[in-house]
Amino acid sequence: MRVLAALSGGVDSAVAAARAVEAGHDVVGVHMALSRSRAQHRNGSRGCCSIEDAGDARRAADVLGIPYYVWDLSEEFEETVVADFVSEYEAGRTPNPCVRCNEHIKFSALLDRGLALGFDAVATGHYARIVEVPDGAGGVRRELHRATDPAKDQSYVLAVMGADRLARSMFPLGDAPSKDAVRAEAAARGLSVSAKPDSYDICFVADGDTQGFLRDHLGSRPGEVVDADGRVLGQHDGAYAYTVGQRKGLGLTRPAADGRPRYVLEVRPGTNQVVVGPTELLSVDELHADQTVWLAEDVPAGEWFDAEVQIRAHGDPVVASVRRGGTSTEGAAADTLQARLSVPLRGIAPGQSLVVYAGARVLGQSTIVSARRGAPLRAG
Repeated sequence: MRVLAALSGGVDSAVAAARAVEAGHDVVGVHMALSRSRAQHRNGSRGCCSIEDAGDARRAADVLGIPYYVWDLSEEFEETVVADFVSEYEAGRTPNPCVRCNEHIKFSALLDRGLALGFDAVATGHYARIVEVPDGAGGVRRELHRATDPAKDQSYVLAVMGADRLARSMFPLGDAPSKDAVRAEAAARGLSVSAKPDSYDICFVADGDTQGFLRDHLGSRPGEVVDADGRVLGQHDGAYAYTVGQRKGLGLTRPAADGRPRYVLEVRPGTNQVVVGPTELLSVDELHADQTVWLAEDVPAGEWFDAEVQIRAHGDPVVASVRRGGTSTEGAAADTLQARLSVPLRGIAPGQSLVVYAGARVLGQSTIVSARRGAPLRAG
């Protein structure tokens, strides 16, 4: 197959490309330039897609003996991932930019361009597995599964890709036993990125100051910090800078009457208020979500089924009863989902990604709209 290997400049993508070459594919490496600032530099483990990363990607391609190109996707990245990040916080939600990047950039813009150029698939350094099983009609069905190494599993951020893109994707590192093993393989292959630190946090907020980034984009918007009964406790400079579950940085001068810490319970963009309260009010056991993308075609609408759900990229899965709803008022793309959790979870915010699993298999992904307490699990 003709394979387009996404080379980020890190060790994972380099080893993934090497494995694709070793498997006999005709591989071409491409680095995605996502920053509009060509002078952007990496800050230790923060940031990615910088000048240094592009250079490391080129050196990896040279070692592997494959063609290498840089594609400027900065406009698409700014208009989808960055703009979505800012608008979601402005609307009082908490987005996951890695999910959006995988949806709009790595498995949309990159894959679409690759297919237009005659490539059969895109290979990335994500830790996830694609499992082929008989479909009952003489063919095979491709399923997205968790990686062999649970500590590095990235199926959560890949769940949004959808079945059509999954059919054109390759994850050569899905069976890697550990990150240390991948680094050792890179060193054995002569790849200079074998000891390069992993990138983390938000790539376009390289200094880690998310509130400062949002303030630069949204400006000062003073408002009230209130308790669950509406009593004013303090002031804030922008509700967008707060997220559900946050404890620090609330700017309150008076402690609670019982002396216990307060947490953000809700962000209300309509009234520009931040609602705070005690920790027990953070616990929820029913989640409502929409914009669902199903990877499993056999999930029926309107019926409850047992599954596991995961709310954060590195969070633990929770047993839940899940129901796929119909389409919401936004149309067919807004397929709804309801999940009743076996144990309550804390600090769940609108905008977070909810991924449904059956064991190691990913069934689908949805975006949380609301969360509440007190929903009993269904009988049976």
